[in-house]
Order: sequence, then C-alpha cells, then structure tokens
Amino acid sequence: MTPSTFDFARVRADFPILSTEVRGKPLTFLDNGATSQKPTSVIEAIDRYYRTENSNIHRGVHYLSEQATDAYESARAKTAKFIGAPDQDEIIFVRGATEGINLIAHGFVETQLSAGDEILITHMEHHANIVPWQIAAEKTGAILKVVPVLDSGDLDMEAYAALLSDKTKLVSVVHISNSLGTINPVREIIDQAHARDIPVLLDGCQSVPHMPVDMAEIDCDFFVFSAHKVFASTGVGVLWGKREWLEKFPPYQSGGDMIERVDFDGTTYKGIPGKFEAGTPHIEGVISLSAAIDYVWSLDRAGALAHENALLKDATAKLSAIDGLRIIGTSADKASILSFVIDDIHPHDIGTFLDADGVAVRAGHHCTQPLLKRFGVPATARASFAFYNDFEDVDRLVTAVTKMQRFFG
Repeated sequence: MTPSTFDFARVRADFPILSTEVRGKPLTFLDNGATSQKPTSVIEAIDRYYRTENSNIHRGVHYLSEQATDAYESARAKTAKFIGAPDQDEIIFVRGATEGINLIAHGFVETQLSAGDEILITHMEHHANIVPWQIAAEKTGAILKVVPVLDSGDLDMEAYAALLSDKTKLVSVVHISNSLGTINPVREIIDQAHARDIPVLLDGCQSVPHMPVDMAEIDCDFFVFSAHKVFASTGVGVLWGKREWLEKFPPYQSGGDMIERVDFDGTTYKGIPGKFEAGTPHIEGVISLSAAIDYVWSLDRAGALAHENALLKDATAKLSAIDGLRIIGTSADKASILSFVIDDIHPHDIGTFLDADGVAVRAGHHCTQPLLKRFGVPATARASFAFYNDFEDVDRLVTAVTKMQRFFG
C-alpha cells in the first residue's frame, strides 16, 4: 500500500470534534499523545449501548444483561485478535495502562521478588512504569536499575546488555517514548532478556494507536495499553499477559464477579480473566474499545502510518529551521511525536500562546521527569500527530510558533 490509498478526507470527516473552532480559528489538535479524538462510530456505539443494552453483565438472565454480556465478551475476543494474542482469556480489562502495570507489579511482589533481586527499566519510562516498581522494590528489598538514554533519544543497548544479570527478574520498557517519539528495538530487548529466562513487560500506549502489534511476533510476556489513546473511551485499558504468568498471580482486587464461591470458611476464585476483574467493569468503555478496533481495522493502516511519517518529516524540517528552537529526541526511528524547547520561552507559555491560535499542544514534563532532567530541561512543548492531522495542521503549528517568537522578541 502507498499513502495514496489512504483516504484522508474521509477519515477527517469521521471525527466531529475536528470541525471545532477555537476563538474563531480552526482547531489544530496536536495533543494525540495525551489522548485521541473519537470517530462518530465510537460515539454512536456508546450512545447505542445506553439506549438499547444498558445492564450489568455476566450474572443476569434477562435480555438486556445477555446483550451487554455478549458485547463485553465479544470485545475481549476482538481485542485479542487486534493485538495478536493467542488466547482471549489472557486479555484483562483494567482502568488503564497504569492499573495494568500496577496489577503486574502486585503479582511480582506477591510471587516473584525477594531482597536483592533486580528490576530493569529505562530512563525514558512514563511515571506509570517507574513508580509501581519503586514501590515494589521498597516492599521486597529488590533493586531498581535503569538503562540510560543516548543524546539522540535512543536506548543505550550496550548498557542494557551489561545490566542484564542472573538477578534480573523483570524488564519493563516502553515500546514508543511518549516524550521523545523513539521506537525502541523491542524484539532485540526481548530476545536478550529471554536468553536469560527474564520476562518482559511492554508499555504499548503510544505504539497501538500508530502501528499494528502482534504478541506472537513480539513475544513479550506482558503488554498494556489504554483505550482512550486508541480512539475509545477514557477509564478502560487492556493488560495482556501470558497465561503461565497470570495464573501465578493472586487477585489484585477482591469482591464481586472474581469469585467462584464465597463462604465464611473461605473463598475460591475464578480463573483468568475473571480473577482480575472484580466488581462492575467499565462496560461502556469496553464496548467503545470494540467499536474503535472496528474503526482502526477499516483503515488502510499502512497508508495511515505513511501519512503520519510524512507529517513528522515535514514538521521536523520546518521546526528545525526556526532559530532558537531545539527538538528533544532525534532518533532515526521515531513515531509522530515532536518535543521541543525554544530559547528563553517557557513551554507553558508556548502552549498558552499556541492555544490562542487554536493549536493544541501539550506542555510540561509529560510524566517523564527523570527523562527531561537527563536532557537538562524541566519541560518541553510536545506536538503529537495522528492520521487525522494534515499538512495544514503542521503549517498552523509552525506559523503560530513563528508568530510567538516575534511577540517575545
């Protein structure tokens, strides 16, 4: 497939919010790394659920409960297919990638970690893939070790190989950096870890919206992503884990729907996935994810990715030509994320000024404070593109930045 097979005009029309005006100017939404916009089909699926199917799931014998249960469990099977998971029971619906990582950390604390064991993460991790492991280390006496990042924004793979040891009990790494856009060489990372029988967790929040992923091909042991970054609702996410690991872990939360039998003499639990889905789940969110997957499947994904890469190339060239502007993260293998700083202008001022022209970017540390500290900046402005952005969005960004520089002198 080529970019010419990607029907941008049709795709753009599928996202009603993109016709919004901000202070009399067209919205230029470049904050896709934080959350994605929703196509009409997803919005309609949510509306349809509440109009025609709203009920609690699994235990009801009436019509609405059966309809809701079928929709929820069909979404599980669809999600497994979407990420190439071999077994739909290995799909656990959680509140987001953050909860998924915390669930895995809880399982490791309870069953795998002892004093002196090592957990290996990288310098480019989101806080959600740092803090749970810090807490796990505090609880068990394990040691957290960090793979450094090169000036380009690439992982130091020599350092990674040197840090792997017989004490390493888990490698937890982001697939695509939400601050730098770096696409990590995850297959190489996983192969080196598996050669020592070390399991690997991948944070796929930024990869799933941009590229197909296949658990059988990648061969990680755990994978997490959030639905709201892949054109579905907030408040729901996916944890996939290999069965042999999930069956080792105790329940993360307890209560309704994760039990087989409760008695005052003791309780027995369901197997996976039910063991990890206590209480009433985010039914509407899971149904929205199902609709979002259908939408993504309807796209020419190769064409969409080529379009995003063309936007990244264009924006990189045009922003790099602006005096005083520095891009943070210059890996040769990047997704469509651009973090930048401008001499003598705070990123929060950049974000505020651009918003006056209808250009929505993220400004701050992007939940990667250690990473930005490594690059010597407290914050960046971040423009992150999706397939529904176009070259006019790039030009509006560049024009607004140039206008801001003139304003600040």
